[in-house]
Amino acid sequence: MNLLAFDTSTEYLSLALMRGDAIFTFDTLAGQTHSQIILPQIQTLLNKAELQLHDLHGIAFGAGPGSFTGVRIAAGVAQGLGLGASLPVVAVSTLMALAEASGATKVVACLDARMGEVYHAAYVKSLAGWQTVIEPGLYKPDTVPAVEGDDWVGAGSGWHTYSEILSAAYSGQVEVVQPALLPTAEAILKLAQPVFASGEAKDASEAMPIYIRNRVALKTSERELGLKL
Repeated sequence: MNLLAFDTSTEYLSLALMRGDAIFTFDTLAGQTHSQIILPQIQTLLNKAELQLHDLHGIAFGAGPGSFTGVRIAAGVAQGLGLGASLPVVAVSTLMALAEASGATKVVACLDARMGEVYHAAYVKSLAGWQTVIEPGLYKPDTVPAVEGDDWVGAGSGWHTYSEILSAAYSGQVEVVQPALLPTAEAILKLAQPVFASGEAKDASEAMPIYIRNRVALKTSERELGLKL
């Protein structure tokens, strides 16, 4: 199977291309240039793998949560390429991608959502794959949901920005933290493979971002009243 995966939900651009058993990857700190470099870098990766877009069997993308602009870029590129080449798509949660990238089996995934909040979810891996213990949500770091048991791994930028608060919230339960971990395209690719194999991928027209925070700014009148998101 030949599959393309990418993520633009953070300041990094992450790409992964599978040709049979071979995996080709590209990761770079893109800042605000995702929209400028993603298509040229996808073409570079296709050239490296000696593939054309129409040789692919599907496209997977990091649907969010994450940067509002970033997840829109990923969904837009997946939709555009998918419709252009008649390829199905799979939307993958960036929080589950963090869990997959961690190499652990019990993960509290937290991404820095800015504005004093985190995107949060908890997952446990079994022989059947990842099971969602706590659904993705948006929380203040001191109000994150409780988990049961110990031997959890904390993954993602939320654990960097709010290390002390989150460590206190999960004291005695989270022993290992991976604060620099990102939702990589390679992890997204791994999560998407069984979906493609089972024929459950969606039409490219259904490539949509996952929004947890519906608003990213306050109106002027709300700011003047001292309101906060």
